[in-house]
Amino acid sequence: MRLISIGIGCVLLSACAATPPKSDTPEPQPEIVLNLPAASTCACDPGGADDDPGVTFLEKGIDALTLGDHISAVQYFQRHQRIERTEAAAWETAVAIAFISTLPSSPFFEPQSSRASFERLSKQYRADMQVHSGVLLMRDSLEMFVSMLDHADDLRRQADGLQDDLDKREKALKRLRDLTLGSREESQ
Repeated sequence: MRLISIGIGCVLLSACAATPPKSDTPEPQPEIVLNLPAASTCACDPGGADDDPGVTFLEKGIDALTLGDHISAVQYFQRHQRIERTEAAAWETAVAIAFISTLPSSPFFEPQSSRASFERLSKQYRADMQVHSGVLLMRDSLEMFVSMLDHADDLRRQADGLQDDLDKREKALKRLRDLTLGSREESQ
């Protein structure tokens, strides 16, 4: 029995000697290479891979708006609202979309809807809301836009009144001519 246990011990010893010692440093893993195109083709991220990760969707929307990409701007503003889920984010998004609807080059151009949105949003704004300065500029622009719409409506009403006065005067002059010419014909 002792001979068997010595034999087993030798076998175990030789097996340990054949196994390489473990190292504390991990073995290098092969690099994974993906066969992807170099440029980003994702429609949801027009900026590509070099975008600053610290830029918010609100800021991306403002950037898209300055480039004239109204559809992307609205999408970014809506993402901002979905992610932030605050009263300020909802207000910012609504102001930005109302602003876009004042731009004649925008596919969302609806001046009357924008006016109604501004009137509602101006009542919701509070000074303690932490909102982006770009959105405050949009709000101020909306205020000027609504003021210009009101002024244009006033001018249309004045023009309509002046046209009515002109029509009345022309009728009066025509009657006066008819009366004057009619009396001359009678006297001759």
